[in-house]
Amino acid sequence: MNIVNSSEPNTPHCAGNATFRQALTRINMLVVIITMVVSWMLITAASLFSFKQYADKNLQLLAYTLSRNVEAAVVFRDGTAANEMLASLGQQEQFRRAVLSDAKGNVLTNWRAAEQEEPGWFSLFTSRWLFRGSVKQSIYHRGQLVGYLEIAGTDTTIRQFVSFSLLSLTLCILLASILAIFISHRLHRGLIQALHNIAEVVHDIRNNRHFSRRIPKVKIAELDSFGHDLNSLLDEIESWQQQMRKENDSLLERSLRDPLTGLANRTAFLGALGNILADRHHQTSAALLFMDGNSFKHINDTYGHAAGDQVLIAIANRLARYSRKQDLAARLGGDEFALILADIHDVSDVERVADSIRQAMQEPIPLDESLKVSISLSIGIAMTEPEMTPEALMAQADKAMYLDKQYFRLATTRMRRLSESVL
Repeated sequence: MNIVNSSEPNTPHCAGNATFRQALTRINMLVVIITMVVSWMLITAASLFSFKQYADKNLQLLAYTLSRNVEAAVVFRDGTAANEMLASLGQQEQFRRAVLSDAKGNVLTNWRAAEQEEPGWFSLFTSRWLFRGSVKQSIYHRGQLVGYLEIAGTDTTIRQFVSFSLLSLTLCILLASILAIFISHRLHRGLIQALHNIAEVVHDIRNNRHFSRRIPKVKIAELDSFGHDLNSLLDEIESWQQQMRKENDSLLERSLRDPLTGLANRTAFLGALGNILADRHHQTSAALLFMDGNSFKHINDTYGHAAGDQVLIAIANRLARYSRKQDLAARLGGDEFALILADIHDVSDVERVADSIRQAMQEPIPLDESLKVSISLSIGIAMTEPEMTPEALMAQADKAMYLDKQYFRLATTRMRRLSESVL
């Protein structure tokens, strides 16, 4: 008889929660974005500061170079020649405005670049921040001050360089961010897979009770240690479960067995009888024998309950001899026994089994080395029929057993009277 208790565990649904992969991806994205933005800002600030110093130094160097070139024109007060020199260099976008004056401040010549389209905010920023006003360079001839050259730098070349540098830096930062996210994703794949394996094993154990599952080894020390500890716990749980299963099976077996005789008890008998009658094949191919000990009370009263127990055990052993693998012998209580015969179609076959049991009971039962007792059984036979209930079959067998017991009592009475008449 198998008893199966099946229950479906409640599995929590976490559809609204982010997966570990998604959470890790968000964290990585946030870290990369913050890191790259801060890096971009710091590198940009450092670059602009360096550009500013470079622009200042370059403008001072340009002013000094121009002052040497126009020195002769200042000495001879040749404004036309000086203007040509300034225009020649200014058209190369070296500066946007130049004023040449003598030592007294009288303007000899000035040059200004042609007006272009209205500058944008970036051009204004670079002009005002990188070039703070103009640079004024003194002009000396043989150690004597002869004039001044004041120039204002142009932002065209620097602006292009700064724009290109910032664009290149931004593209590099974006490329580095994408590369960092990709590498991080590849590196985290092993971690995510390890956690997925652990979660899959735990989920399978929780839902399907597969305590034989184990977490595989991983290369991450902390997760491997966790998996080892969890596997050890699973070993203990599996061992405990096997022990509990054995104990439950033992308890179930004991609950279905008569403790004195080892035969099936009334509970097991009723369950087996119900299964027999529920099976269409056995509804017309089974039989039930009810048996009750004759004069068992006399043995109990005469020799004691211990002797009565020995008699019951002997009856059970002899019944077991005539029980096939598909049959079931049971003790219903006291000196009442039952035998379910399966796969049997003719009542004559059942009667042969009953006669064999009666013959077996003719052999005396030893109580000790010097004392033996005899006991017979009243046997009632009932054949199964379609749609028959267990109660109806038992009632039929009980009625037949009662008639057999009446016959035994009548025969016993006749034998006693015959003995008395002889005496």
